[in-house]
Order: sequence, then C-alpha cells, then structure tokens
Amino acid sequence: MRRPGAWGRCPSLARPVWARYNSRFPISVLNTIGKPMFDYRRFLLAGTLIALVLSAPGTRLTAQDTRHFDLIVRGGRILDGTGNPWFRADIGVVDGRIVALGNLAGATADREIDATGRYVSPGFIDIHSHADNSDAEGRGRTIRNDSTHRKTAPNVVSQGVTTIVVNQDGRSPWPIANQRQVLERQGVGPNVMMMVGHGTVRRMVMQDDFQRPATPAETRRMAALVRQGLEEGAVGLTAGLEYSPARWSTTDELVELATELAPYDGVYISHERAEGPDPMWYLPSQHEGRPPTLQDAVMETIEIGRQTGVRVVATHIKAKGVSYWGSSGSAIQLIQRARDEGVRVWADQYPYSTSGSDGSTVLVPRWALADPEAENPREARPPADMLEMRLRDPETAARIRMDIWHEIGRRGGPERVVIFDYPDPDYVEMNLRDVAAMRDEHPVQTAIALQLEGDRDRPGGGRVRGFSMSEADVENYAAQPWVATASDGGIAWPGDGPVHPRFYGTFPRKIRHYALTAGALSVESAIRAQTSLPARIMGLADRGEIREGYWADLVVFDLETITDRATFVEPHQHSEGIDHVLVNGEFVVRDGVIQMAVPGKVLVSRKGGRPAA
Repeated sequence: MRRPGAWGRCPSLARPVWARYNSRFPISVLNTIGKPMFDYRRFLLAGTLIALVLSAPGTRLTAQDTRHFDLIVRGGRILDGTGNPWFRADIGVVDGRIVALGNLAGATADREIDATGRYVSPGFIDIHSHADNSDAEGRGRTIRNDSTHRKTAPNVVSQGVTTIVVNQDGRSPWPIANQRQVLERQGVGPNVMMMVGHGTVRRMVMQDDFQRPATPAETRRMAALVRQGLEEGAVGLTAGLEYSPARWSTTDELVELATELAPYDGVYISHERAEGPDPMWYLPSQHEGRPPTLQDAVMETIEIGRQTGVRVVATHIKAKGVSYWGSSGSAIQLIQRARDEGVRVWADQYPYSTSGSDGSTVLVPRWALADPEAENPREARPPADMLEMRLRDPETAARIRMDIWHEIGRRGGPERVVIFDYPDPDYVEMNLRDVAAMRDEHPVQTAIALQLEGDRDRPGGGRVRGFSMSEADVENYAAQPWVATASDGGIAWPGDGPVHPRFYGTFPRKIRHYALTAGALSVESAIRAQTSLPARIMGLADRGEIREGYWADLVVFDLETITDRATFVEPHQHSEGIDHVLVNGEFVVRDGVIQMAVPGKVLVSRKGGRPAA
C-alpha cells in the first residue's frame, strides 16, 4: 500500500516527467544526468533521482502506450480505495479487468469514458444487504427473481454498489446450491456473495423446539449444515441474535459453528443480541432479570473471534435509545482493545440515525393489542378493541403505560418519534412531543390516543418512525478505520411502499453528509470504508482497489454534486452525482442512466464453492 506523502497526490501526467521534480531538485542537478561523472556522490544522486521517477505513480520511462483496450477511462482523479489522496491517471480495461493504470494518451479502445473533472473509485461493496434472503423471497423483493427490475438491482447499482453480501441476520434460502444456481442462471446486476444463515440451520435442526440452548448433538448437526453451505459457495455465516430462533442460542453454540469457517477462510457477521440498553424484544412488564446490553453483545462477538481465530463483524453497529446515547465510546474501546490484542474483529454501519425496526415502531406493546382467542389472525378483533378492554383494568393499564414509556425512550424520546401516516393529516410529519403538547397531555396518553382514534385495525393506529440514534454516535463510529459502510437495505422499486432511504442513498450519503458536511472522516477514508475495507473483511483479493490485475468494478462521480435524495416521505429517489458504474468492466449506469444490465457474478469461497448442481 502506498503511504500518503509527497507522491500521494500526483500532478497531471501531461507535465514533463522531469518538471515534476524541479521544486525538489535544482535544474543544475538534473542537467548532470547523462554526462560523464567521476564524483561518486553525483553518481549516487543521479541514480536516486532516476529511481524516484521510475517509482512515481503512473509514470513510465517507455514509449507511449499504443495498446488497444476494451475500455479506457481517461483523465479521472483516481481515489484508489486505499485511503490515499487522489492522483490523475487513465485506466485501461480488457476482459473485465484493469490491465493498465497511467498515461494512455496513445492508446485506443472500443469504448471510452471522459472522466475529466470527475473522481474515479472502486465499486462500492455492501457487506450487509437484504437483496436476497428468505424474507425478501417471501415478499418478492429479491434479486433472485427473473424480473428485470429486481435482478438488475437498480436502486443498488445507482448508488455505485457493485458487490453485495446477502443472507444477513441469520436468514438464508436453503440449500445454498439452489440459490447460487438461480442467480447464475438468470444473471444479476451487481456481484453477489452468499452467506449461511445461523437462524436457518438452527430452525432446520431444532424445528419449533428452539426456545432453549441446543444440545451438543444438535450443534453438530448445525455444523454439518454450515459446512454444506460453505462447500456449495457461501463465504461465511451470519447470525440474527436479537431474533427468533437465534435468540436462545449460546455463545458456545456460535463458537462451534464459527469454527467451521476457518478452513474456508470464511467470515462471521452478527446482528448482535442488543444494540442499546436492552434487546428489541425486551419489555419491563414482561421480562425479569438484566437483559443483554450493547456492551455484552460486542464482547460476545469479540469472544467468538478470539476463540475461533476467524474474522468477525459487529454488523450495523449503533447505540440505540435515548438513555444509551454516548455509549458508542465504550463499544469502540472494547473493539479497539481486542484488535490491539490480535482479534480479527471489525464493524459496519449505515449512515443514518434511524434503524429499520424504527420504521415499524408501535408504541403500544403488542401483548396489549393481541387477541388470544383468535386461532386465525384474520379473525382477530381489532387492536384498538383489545387495548380498550385491557385499559379498563387499572393494574394492566399501569403495565401498558410503563411499556409505552419504555418504547418511546428506546425509539429516541417523544421529540424523535415522528408520525408519517395517520388518518388525521394534521398529525403527519409531526413528532409525538408536539402532538402531545397540542393535545395538552402526556406523550404516553398521546400514544394510546393514536391507537384509539386512528386506524383501529392497524397496530399503533398509523405509521410511526423513531429516530433512535444520536448523530454524535453515528459520527463516532464512522470515524473508526475498522468500520465499513453497509446499507442493511434490499431491492426496492417504486410501488413497493415505504422503505428506509438507505435502500437508495447509503453510499453517497456517507460521502456527502459524513465526510464533506459533518467532517467525521475524510473523503478518502469514506471511499476506503466502502471499497478496500469491506473487500479485506470479505476476503476479496482482486476487488476493492483500483490496481492492475483487479476487476474493473468502478464508479465515476462528481464530488461537487454527489448526494442522496431519498427521504422518509419520498424514499424512492435515486442518488445524484454518479455518472458511471461498471461491474466487471460492463456498464450498469452510463451517463447517469441505469442500464438494467446483468454483468454481475456470484462470488464464492476460494476454498469451497464447488460448482452448483
């Protein structure tokens, strides 16, 4: 890796080679080169100068390059993905790979991109994508779909994403061989890497009897399934420890399964047991004892990495809940200390202060809305009817109010719980604090009123989103050199209904908001966080950097205009400022237009991944 320094930002390659060094070497010294010199000091000085010139990025003391390429990207400012400052160079591509990086003024190509005034970076790598998992399949919003507007992943590639890692949060289709076969047969827009879902194999082994630790025999059967998935092409294991059925797993179970990754150089990515003071399933009226916290969860991920030696990732790391704001510092300290000890632990984040589950916030506890007598959900009484019935009992009403207040705090407090859809349009885009003030009542009572006076058949009475994270914590995580960028989003298309803006804007937002506006990290570091860093985490040896021999996954963008446009009111809006995106040397975005192309590949484990049946 080239270190930042005098040669990190190269001058224009159009300048004469010797002129680049005039500020450092007097012309009288330069003029001595080529003359007879008997003073050994002059000889050594000339040799040193020649070595410097030959080693300068993009510089060749040879005849002008006259080769013919499939594609040339000319004149761009290269951000090579390493975190180094930009340098100017042309990029030559043949058969989908970068074969030349430097001055290609004399070369020709079948296609050319004029990148003058633009920046060129490696394609962005999304290591936590829901573009394909069992949930996405059930809703039809999967890249594993022969529909053009699904398999091409337009909302993904329009952000500059060229590789996605799917089957997250412990959920994967099964078997992996079938998933791989479909993806390869139909074609995909971005490259795809598949993971084995811990929750999937746990449910396969334990069936419906999963609310307990697994026996040693059951864990061995799970391990065999993990091995099968790795052999069929998966590159690691994901877990969703805040969800069923993984919630009841033990650290020992996870260690045994993660151990299977070592021979395959696989990675373990964990949605941890908690992301704040307690898990999302915890309610004070329903659960006794101390629930796991963010710190407990991070320490478990670290321990899995320490015991197995495999790469581990604390995925979409955050500090959730108003009572836990500021706790990013302790999580960072835990991870940094483990890394200093040699544990191979990383994290990823999405650059927003609101989560996916924040978008389905229901302030009234589900147990207070449920109809226990309904065998069929379609026959259940309306949630508002059930709430009214339970509020008649003072003791039950007190428990309901306690849980509502807990949920309001977990979602960011009354001022950060926002109404986005409600029968009374006056409430739309207002926060709970302001609605409560307008009604002259406590926010807990307002939450009850939203259910009783809104859509009585809809849990919560309307669509409410919490903004559960502090921007200070989001920026603190973004500044860490071991935190990659990830979307936690999937495939979206207008007509799908509300989605998190991260489906469309994650990667441009990291550059625009957190690098250029907030200054949490440099532009070079933001590019590294979504290129070479995730490539190294995922074990990709020939992607994530602009380097000869690497695949031509490239993004050409305008740093002045790159920005996310998706909002919580209008989420289905593509980002701006991205001119071209190439996957394996082929356009998926050209001149700002999505090409609906499928040049992506299924990337499998280098040590497993036998051919699909």
